[in-house]
Amino acid sequence: MTLRPEDFLRVWRTPKVIALGVGLQFLVMPGWSAFLAWALKLPPEMAVGLILVACCPGGTASNVVVFLAKARVALSVSITLCSTLVAVLLTPWLTYLYAGHYLPIDPWALFNSIVVIVLLPLAIGVGWNQWLPKSARKVAVFSPSISVLFILLIVGFVLADKRDLILAHGWMLLGATGLLHLGGFLGGYWGAKWLGHDELDKQTLSIEVGMQNSGLGAALATKNFSSMPMTPAPCALSAILHCMIGSFLASWWSRRNIKSTELQEDS
Repeated sequence: MTLRPEDFLRVWRTPKVIALGVGLQFLVMPGWSAFLAWALKLPPEMAVGLILVACCPGGTASNVVVFLAKARVALSVSITLCSTLVAVLLTPWLTYLYAGHYLPIDPWALFNSIVVIVLLPLAIGVGWNQWLPKSARKVAVFSPSISVLFILLIVGFVLADKRDLILAHGWMLLGATGLLHLGGFLGGYWGAKWLGHDELDKQTLSIEVGMQNSGLGAALATKNFSSMPMTPAPCALSAILHCMIGSFLASWWSRRNIKSTELQEDS
């Protein structure tokens, strides 16, 4: 509801850094999740859930965290937008590639779910904003809050429904999910640093890679793996952990960025 065609056009102004962010998103997280699942010897259902959320695109919460960190918000929004579009194809394929040996996975069923959950609402929202801007502006005042509410309901439902399973595997689940996001934040930062980007780019890419669309992961897991009760749990826990780590980094980086700006102004 808040996107306009100009937001898509902005992608072409800085294509290299956006391509880097999207590339790191779908290289670092899926590969790292598959390694963790193997190294920690996760149960198959938990491994599939961890890999599934790692194969999801960046979440819109990352845009808020980038804003709080005083990094590059426009770049963050562009990367999130592009990763969301690319995920329609890459999330099913990468999940099948990395997790197919654990349990039977139907990539076409995942693809159909993502089209309905992501692509269709995105198209409706952009079209509404383009052709009915007045009503879109009115709805956009409260639509983000509704989105957050539904994500909380999805995650809360999964956590409540899988409470006993989560408690039974608590430390393993917490450790695997925490390591997944720590690896994502570090991978995004060091990937940008390795390719010579400045500090604000490194912070932005770190947050984009480290924060996943966990609500999408939980919805996909619940819909497509209903016979596998443990699969949605890593997705739900991911929603909590990546926000906690991202908020800590935003607080730390915002202070550094304010000091850096003040020093530049003084000089």
